[in-house]
Amino acid sequence: MTSFYKDYQKIFVSVDCIIFGFDENKLKILIGKRKMDPGRGEWSLYGGFVHNDESVDDAAHRTLFELTGMRNVYMRQVGAFGAVDRDPGERVVSVAYYAFINVKDYDDRLLKEHGVEWVNIEEIPSLYSDHREMVDKARKLMKEQIKTDPVGFNLLPNLFTLTQLQRLYEAVNNEELDKRNFRKRVKEMDFIEKTDLIDKKSSKRGAYLYRFNKKAYNEDSNFKL
Repeated sequence: MTSFYKDYQKIFVSVDCIIFGFDENKLKILIGKRKMDPGRGEWSLYGGFVHNDESVDDAAHRTLFELTGMRNVYMRQVGAFGAVDRDPGERVVSVAYYAFINVKDYDDRLLKEHGVEWVNIEEIPSLYSDHREMVDKARKLMKEQIKTDPVGFNLLPNLFTLTQLQRLYEAVNNEELDKRNFRKRVKEMDFIEKTDLIDKKSSKRGAYLYRFNKKAYNEDSNFKL
């Protein structure tokens, strides 16, 4: 370790993960009670400090893997949060990330192991420090991104109904969509493929299952929902 910056204050750098899921037609996030001071027992996002031998992005991916046991998860940086008084323990700058996972792919055993739970985005309790600000900014970015980028499919199972897809977009945007117009736009997109499979759980008549064709999307990425 050099002494080039010995005259300057040392500041801690951490990462916080806003992990979005979609279940029962509701947009949800993973939160838990803090197990350390300051703020022990308060609702909080899941995060950790950046190690000396890793980049900020690597720290975020490591933290996400520790919590979910999942790799190759879609993740995007939200921004840096560095108010002087954001952490009463030390001067800490946190870089927030949001990620999308399919709730059904998440092992419930990890919920108990890490003491976290899925909470409806509209029913979030008071969060530690500036974590609510992180969530609000992440959702704002998500609402803009999902209009022109098919990242929302990361929240759905590989096979989904058009009703599920519509409910997802309604949950993200917190507004109802016209069913006829929505389905018309979907059917104009070659990369949302209709299969021969029928989902009989959602209705007596059943509904056709669709899937997202990533290869077709990459060849013609004219996406707007």
